[in-house]
Amino acid sequence: MNIAVLFGGKSSEHEVSCSSVCNVLRLLRDEKYTVYKIGITKAGAWLMTEASEEEIKSGRWENRPDNEAAWILPDPSVHGLRTAEGRVLPIDVAFPVLHGKNGEDGAAAALFQLAGIPQVTTSMTSAANSMDKMLTKIICGRAGICQAAWTAVYSRELSDLGGVAARIEAEIPYPVFVKPASAGSSVGISKCRNRQELEAGLRLAAEHDFKIIAEETIEGQEIEVAVLGNDAPMASQPGEIAPAVEFYTYEAKYHDENSRLFIPARLDEQVRERVREEAIRVFRAMECSGFARVDFFVKKDGTVVFNELNTMPGFTDISMYPKLMEYSGVNGEALMERMIALALERAE
Repeated sequence: MNIAVLFGGKSSEHEVSCSSVCNVLRLLRDEKYTVYKIGITKAGAWLMTEASEEEIKSGRWENRPDNEAAWILPDPSVHGLRTAEGRVLPIDVAFPVLHGKNGEDGAAAALFQLAGIPQVTTSMTSAANSMDKMLTKIICGRAGICQAAWTAVYSRELSDLGGVAARIEAEIPYPVFVKPASAGSSVGISKCRNRQELEAGLRLAAEHDFKIIAEETIEGQEIEVAVLGNDAPMASQPGEIAPAVEFYTYEAKYHDENSRLFIPARLDEQVRERVREEAIRVFRAMECSGFARVDFFVKKDGTVVFNELNTMPGFTDISMYPKLMEYSGVNGEALMERMIALALERAE
């Protein structure tokens, strides 16, 4: 089976993708797979590479002299990669390990849909809606899923920064979380305790997206659930993150060794089951398929509050998704097989 694995991308999460893909490549080392590694630079150039995992992680892969430009063509009669030299390499399944914009936001899924190539992540529409936190909140709100109070701001409104801040203050008490609507890995997020921090947080979020979410702070345990499947998804046992800092920033996720993970989460069994049920509800409400990670807060009284949905969760050495699936009985190699099988099932 020919598998095209894509990584990198024009995204603020480029480096996270390069870290994630190394673990995916290790798990796809099987005689039944021929793997084509397609790296996308931050400038958007597509390069087929024989780079090692060390070269990919360090970014040196881009400079290999044997790299060859190669692209997925949207013409379904090609059904594969075309290289700059004119070769056509048939692809059975695509595995886009592309976090954030220009990948996880539905862009990659749209390309593979046009090309007629099965791919392991969710559909274009589901990915786009899930990446946009405002649309996710609207859809999940209509589905009756409990979530934090929130309001949306557009960057064009920030010409009246004081007026926007006053509106947020009238709707949501401090501290307020401010985040770009369509960025992952905690990029551009601020916890704001006063007007000055709120205005700074809005300006920062606007550097990453034209749409911004201001959200109520929920005090509770940070819980994550891995979901896998199409029409009959399964939810893993919940895991818990105990950040070493006030909230789980980009640095805390990928560089702070003091943050701790607990699998299973430190919750009563009844609450754990409720979290798993809510994860399936979110997955279905957002019309997800393949796999996703669903994040929650659990308050002291046991209330489960939906936080975010990630349709291309990290696969780095410290990422929760593969750890949760392994704890729940699906080890890394089996997880790759299931993801590929689910992609082929959807194509049929």
